[in-house]
Amino acid sequence: MSELLVVPLKKPAEVNIAPLGNLIQSAYQSNSPETAVSYSEAVSEFGKLRNIAIWKFFEKHESSLEIVYGYYDQLCALETKIPVNELQIPFKWKDAFDKGSLFGGRMSLTLTSLAYEKVCILFNIAALQSAIAASQSIENDDSLKLASKLFQQSAGIFNHLKSLTPAAIPQEPTPDLNPETLQTLSNLMIAQAQEIFVIKAIRDNMKDAIVAKLACQCEELYAETLRGLQKDSVKSIWDKEWIPTIAGKQAGFHALTQLYQSLVNRSNKAVGEEIARLTHAVELFKSAQSRSGKSNLFEDYAGRAQRNLAESKKDNHFIYNETIPDIKNLVAPGKALLAKPTALQATFNQSPKDLFENLVPVALHQALSACETRKNECVNTEIMKLRESTQLLNSILASLNLPAAIETNEGCSVPPSLLEKSEEVRSKGGIDHIRNLIAELPDLLNRNREILDVTDRMLDEEAESDKELREKFKQLTRTPSDKLTINFRSNAAKYREIINNAVQADKIVREKFDKCANGMELLSKSMADLENAVPSSNTADVPNCSTRDVLKQLMESVATMKAERDVIESELKSATVNMRNEFLEALSQDGAINEPALSVSGIGKVLGPLQGQVKESLERQEILVGEIQTAHKNFVDETGSGTGSRDAFYTELSLAYASFIELDNNLKEGTKFYNDLTQLLVALQNKITDYCFARQTEKKEFLKDLSSELSNHTPAAPPTAPENFTSTNPTPPTAPSSAPSPYPQQIQGMPIPYGASPAYPMYVPPPMPQGFNPYATLPYPANAYNYQNFPQGPQQYGTYPGNYAQQQPQQPPPGYPNYKPPGW
Repeated sequence: MSELLVVPLKKPAEVNIAPLGNLIQSAYQSNSPETAVSYSEAVSEFGKLRNIAIWKFFEKHESSLEIVYGYYDQLCALETKIPVNELQIPFKWKDAFDKGSLFGGRMSLTLTSLAYEKVCILFNIAALQSAIAASQSIENDDSLKLASKLFQQSAGIFNHLKSLTPAAIPQEPTPDLNPETLQTLSNLMIAQAQEIFVIKAIRDNMKDAIVAKLACQCEELYAETLRGLQKDSVKSIWDKEWIPTIAGKQAGFHALTQLYQSLVNRSNKAVGEEIARLTHAVELFKSAQSRSGKSNLFEDYAGRAQRNLAESKKDNHFIYNETIPDIKNLVAPGKALLAKPTALQATFNQSPKDLFENLVPVALHQALSACETRKNECVNTEIMKLRESTQLLNSILASLNLPAAIETNEGCSVPPSLLEKSEEVRSKGGIDHIRNLIAELPDLLNRNREILDVTDRMLDEEAESDKELREKFKQLTRTPSDKLTINFRSNAAKYREIINNAVQADKIVREKFDKCANGMELLSKSMADLENAVPSSNTADVPNCSTRDVLKQLMESVATMKAERDVIESELKSATVNMRNEFLEALSQDGAINEPALSVSGIGKVLGPLQGQVKESLERQEILVGEIQTAHKNFVDETGSGTGSRDAFYTELSLAYASFIELDNNLKEGTKFYNDLTQLLVALQNKITDYCFARQTEKKEFLKDLSSELSNHTPAAPPTAPENFTSTNPTPPTAPSSAPSPYPQQIQGMPIPYGASPAYPMYVPPPMPQGFNPYATLPYPANAYNYQNFPQGPQQYGTYPGNYAQQQPQQPPPGYPNYKPPGW
């Protein structure tokens, strides 16, 4: 029998795997340095595994399969754990048959798609299986079993790729990944697997009828393969010996069918039918050798058919004298199909090692992140209710000069409560601390603007490069930049809007500082300076009275309520909602996670009691404020307090203290906001950098393929010179001529071929924040922002401007109502 055909390998290109680490870091928002190092090591191991696997394809040995199986299993595991549509690694693979050109098909294709990498790896696995199977000895049973198994597995992979490729490659693929090509390769592998079964049956001396049926089925499989090879859409891509070889095998196995069925006829003494089949078999063997161009094809079996035919004719002439029937009237021996495509399993290894086992599936991670965001929104809402209510209470008390109005000075002109407030202000750095924080904001703001400007410039430069390439090669079919960068530019525009909102918040903060600067200046001074600043009283010392005691009790109630709120806020911040098991169960049962329904139920169980406490505290404050206002009015009526310059001075200090505490919190959170926004912008810049790099790589590959095609293109022959142009390098005439012969000039037109450059997959970023304002309510509330509302959160990005993956921000304290900018 003839040699078995081997599918050629796709040629890989080395890639930089670093964007995978950036994507994992960004998608999983890890704050743990140990986890970040673990991911980095896993990515490094993944890169090494790929490098080993793609070169193991060229070592046609059974041990190579285990390596490439392991890499494919890693791809399958990784695909479920990262948002693959955001992966910016340009995978380049050349056409396996290398017969395409920029004129008729792609020589290579570059896509930033993990699914495309899987397709190419699977193709090469099937090709390697065919090579190993074809190299097996037909003299050994174990080798034949391995060959049949590998051919059937290869057929299953090609059959699987036929449905997988259109989804993985949303454009014209290289010729080797054309659905008709894959179907033909699958048919070829099954035909060769069936051939192995025929060889095994002959070696095992199985019944002639069985061998005939197996050979008949093999002939039909090769006939189907030949029809696929000869289709106009793929006919030009095959190696030149493929079609003749398959045509020869089809005729050869038809001949083998007739030969072994003639042996059945011989055993049944049907000599006439035997001679008819042997005669036809001899003709078919000759046809097989003629078609294939190989005179030794089925040589042994052809010789056996010749000998049997001569012997049978002799016996029939001297003994049987049977009529020789027409071969067309004979009944076919039947068929026996043993070779079938092996269905591709989810993984090649039963328990594959997962380099990224610490990463949860994307669906689970997204559900957990969404649940955490939902929980934080609930926590923020409740904390904001408490803080706004407390701020309102403090403002009311400051306007009533409480508790300073009811305190006994005991030899000091400044009430003890104001002295405590002054001491707290000084311990926090005084007014200079506020001034320093305000002075830092412009630098932080400019840094973010600069990053955003660089990001926009990168997009503009890439778009300009794409435009120039498109103008130079009019028929370029890759996706235009303006379609790929819609989401990038939309995100950048919304970040600019966020920054503009922050600028307005900065302005309001400055105005509030200017309004209360004098009072904060006084509170920042020493006790002696503060006492000297107190104006002389125009009222007598406040005598003891019943309303003073009532106000003191109410102030104690205020202090108690504030302490309770601190506890509630702490419990809200520390509340955890672990829905992992519920989500995993839903994912395993339904294949999907109904996150909103499950999360609302789980969050309600955890936060419900705390929400009840918040509601009760707010209701109690309304009653308490009414009682304080009534008691204070009675106190003023009884004592005449609150009308002098000293009381106004105390009120000013109380308001200044409240403003100092508020501004201190706002400015710290504003600084944190700008720092975390820097990381968000750097992450956006990283993604755009990866995108621009991939587009540039794609452009270089296109130009490289174009240059290679032009260098291999044979120019057309120059036109024949006119008769009077007898030489392209004539000897100058010795005498003047009436008809001078100029040197012929030819400009050989070389048409520029236009190829279809691989289209870049559409980048689909996570949704932009809905209802986000950098400082929530203006001016800064207690919690300046909610990082959960940013795309992917701030943890995915590193620190600016150095290594983006080294430091991670701490999670900000929750507590602000969502603000929805106009048009969002």
